[in-house]
Amino acid sequence: MTLEDLNTQTPETFVDALSGIYEHSPWVADAVVSKRPFSSVDDLGDAMQASVAAASHDQKLILLRAHPELAGKAAIDGTLTQASQAEQASAGLDRMLPEEFRQLTDMNAAYTQKFGFPFIICVRLTTKAGILAALENRLKNAIHNEFETALGEVYKIARLRLEGVVS
Repeated sequence: MTLEDLNTQTPETFVDALSGIYEHSPWVADAVVSKRPFSSVDDLGDAMQASVAAASHDQKLILLRAHPELAGKAAIDGTLTQASQAEQASAGLDRMLPEEFRQLTDMNAAYTQKFGFPFIICVRLTTKAGILAALENRLKNAIHNEFETALGEVYKIARLRLEGVVS
């Protein structure tokens, strides 16, 4: 879809087209529909990111919790969104050795237990080894630092998704 198309579509079509940019959070697209027209994809991305940044802590936490666990239950039972499935596959998370899978599963559980939301990283910008190393390092973070780090990763994911949807 082109930016021109998005700028002229009905609000419902606009939100529907962008509902997957932020995982299971169409409210982000809904928050910016009235700010049209956007002059560039970057302008649209900035507006969406600003809407998340302006959201309450609780709404941000809901957004973080909407993300699937890497190579977790949703990946195993096939209920990942198409975007998440493609992203995880791009990093090789669908082709893990049993030892890697066990390590990731154990660290994912420790991370969720400590922070209250799943580990989030822009897997399209790293490798399987990079994901495991980042997870191990980020488990050492304080909750407020990790909350902001996770949001930063969400913003990276959203930008790449947006670039894939809007030309």
